[in-house]
Amino acid sequence: MTPRPIPEIGEYLGLRKNDLIPCGHYKAKVSLDVLPRLADCPGGKYVLVTAMSPTSLGEGKTTTAVGLVMGLCGLGQRAVVNIRQPSLGPVFGIKGGGAGGGRACIVPMEEVNLHLTGDSHAVQAAHNLLSAFVDNHLFHGNALTIDPRQVTWPRAVSVSDRALRRVRLIGKDGKEREARFVLTEASEVMAILALATSLTDLRARLGRIVVGAAGAGRPVTADDLRCAGAMAALLKNALCPNLLQTSEGTPALVHAGPFGNIAHGNSSVLADLLALRCADYVVTESGFASELGAEKFCNIKCRASGLVPDAAVIVTTLRALKFQGGGGVVKAGQPVPSGLTGPNRDALTRGFANLEAHLANVQAHGVPAVVAVNAFDQDPEDELQWVCEQAKKSGAAEAVVTTHFRDGGKGSESLARAVMASCRQPNRFAPLYDAAWPIKRKIETIATRMYGAAGVSYDAQAEQDIERATRWGFDRLPICMAKTPLSLSHDPALKGRPSGFTVPITELRILAGAGYLTAVCSGMELLPGLPSHPSGEHIDLDPKTGEIIGLT
Repeated sequence: MTPRPIPEIGEYLGLRKNDLIPCGHYKAKVSLDVLPRLADCPGGKYVLVTAMSPTSLGEGKTTTAVGLVMGLCGLGQRAVVNIRQPSLGPVFGIKGGGAGGGRACIVPMEEVNLHLTGDSHAVQAAHNLLSAFVDNHLFHGNALTIDPRQVTWPRAVSVSDRALRRVRLIGKDGKEREARFVLTEASEVMAILALATSLTDLRARLGRIVVGAAGAGRPVTADDLRCAGAMAALLKNALCPNLLQTSEGTPALVHAGPFGNIAHGNSSVLADLLALRCADYVVTESGFASELGAEKFCNIKCRASGLVPDAAVIVTTLRALKFQGGGGVVKAGQPVPSGLTGPNRDALTRGFANLEAHLANVQAHGVPAVVAVNAFDQDPEDELQWVCEQAKKSGAAEAVVTTHFRDGGKGSESLARAVMASCRQPNRFAPLYDAAWPIKRKIETIATRMYGAAGVSYDAQAEQDIERATRWGFDRLPICMAKTPLSLSHDPALKGRPSGFTVPITELRILAGAGYLTAVCSGMELLPGLPSHPSGEHIDLDPKTGEIIGLT
């Protein structure tokens, strides 16, 4: 399909020509000035797409979100899909592209997966500008008496590079201090971009960023360093959501890109606010599975936006269920074993417990859940139907097989009907915990209720971090857990629905600008590494046409 000119997509949503800031023929930024004009428009239904614990290859969550919107549009509904911009880390690393696939993707796919409109570059520049301001302040006399040993603000990089996880910086006096890099998507600046509700809110949040501690034991902020204004200037255009389209010419907003395992993992509040004023249904996805992105959607993003989801979709595949049931191991660059692709009722039955846990997690927030079984061509029909039947017995409002990868919107119309019916159910949404609870109580509530843990342990560093966050008055912030996505637990080797384990917390990061605390589980790195054969090995330019090839 030839993409439609982007003004046509805007017109479909009721946007005027001057509401759009064109970025080529097929993408545009949407001016924030449109929000006051649309303030009185009735809000659409708000649908969250999450998943069971995936394999490292992903199980088609973005593809399902895109397919669902195309299915809704095919049924005569005005619908928009809101997703995060893919990170260059996995694009060139293990996973490859993150704009959907097959006949259910967002176009132009190459631009979505690479630079798009430069938002991620703006985030990285703003983040590292603050890093430079910190060290510049130390160099020029340190009037704020910042303790170099207690500087907590890292640097950011957009690609996976494990060599930068731990670095040493040499100061003016020749003394060295430890520092680190994080992936741009794990940057607090990226989290702020996704959670800010206006330019004013963006500027205020940037000013509250804590970079470290002064000699007197007080927090030092970006405002103290007089850097937040310049950061806001770098991010002014990046705050505007990006309007694109799906492979069937239906609207898509692609904005912000925080990871679901090491950050809050959701697209921007502003994109959702905009879409809800323009559409009957807004479908947004959260990173990884229900205990990660969806839990953070409910307890971090919804607190920031004031929005409430009407329904949730939990994506599953036979491959992921068999993986969780011990049917085989998935390794990047190697064929998927037959125990995951062929008939294997024993592994499927064992792995179904994982899906049951994710259903329970969504239901714990009072949101009706629809299970979408994303079907691959080789999947046995009897196993697909068995999963649907078991999911409904386990409390799903509905469970359907989807074939959007192969059939586009037509392959998701049954899912669209199920979602529409679920959105008509009474809404009983509620956060998992009270943000005013003590820090440890919030962490332990997430670990026991979302992961199935028996308890939580805290390293000495984590104990110090919790004490400091409490002393500085940040103890009333919600919690963002950083842990593996490959298991409900902190341990990627624990499959299915594990229990009786203890979640070890190694550190607690204060993200005062984003408005939450990040509790880091043992083994988690905030900067991923590349596999032995990165996806980037297959990406190139066609020398004859200049087109990008190998980006999937």
